[in-house]
Amino acid sequence: MTHILQLDASARPGLAGTDDHGSISRRLTHRFVSGWQGRRPDDRVTYRDIGGHPPSFIDQPWIQAAFTPSAQRPSWMTDTLAESDQLVNELTASDILVIGAPLYNFGMPATLKAWVDQVVRLGRTVDYEPNRPEDPFIPLLADRPRHAVILSSRGESGLGPGGPMAHMNHLEPNLTTVLEFIGITRIHRIAVEYQEEGGALLAASIEAAERDVDALTAHLSQTIHAGERAEPA
Repeated sequence: MTHILQLDASARPGLAGTDDHGSISRRLTHRFVSGWQGRRPDDRVTYRDIGGHPPSFIDQPWIQAAFTPSAQRPSWMTDTLAESDQLVNELTASDILVIGAPLYNFGMPATLKAWVDQVVRLGRTVDYEPNRPEDPFIPLLADRPRHAVILSSRGESGLGPGGPMAHMNHLEPNLTTVLEFIGITRIHRIAVEYQEEGGALLAASIEAAERDVDALTAHLSQTIHAGERAEPA
């Protein structure tokens, strides 16, 4: 059974095309997950609306607790890290991480950055080995194949790889760096552009992105299902 963790980071609560001022990135994550469930209804989905219910920002007590060995933490430190532990547990349990994220001012929404800061944890998702100075960080989520699907929306065009404005896009590159750092290296990216332009250009971009989402859903469901059948009993 495959476990999907779906994160929606848009500040817009609805779906574009269905709700007034709805979110395009939420529309894409909804399409991916509903398409997956249509193929594999028994698979599990955990949902986090981090756009509507943001994770806490880390602060000094959080840092103090996170960098104190677990056996030495008093109860207040355990309480301080409870939210982080829950978010990390959801991530480590997942096989596919589906992230819906608009590009806000050239980067990820603050709510998504808050989630990132809660789940990149020494001893939980990454370890540090000082005896390996060339590569001291050990990704702990490389223990099994995991996929990440980044579904984004952008106001302008040309922000994708090789585009004239690609150097201004710090959303997917930042997320890719973070995910690979903790061991999730199978990363898939689909984006809608022309949100500021609107009209036919936006409609065509949404249509193309939805085709890509459908193709990726079919491909991953077949690939992962084949892998499950190949595992020894």
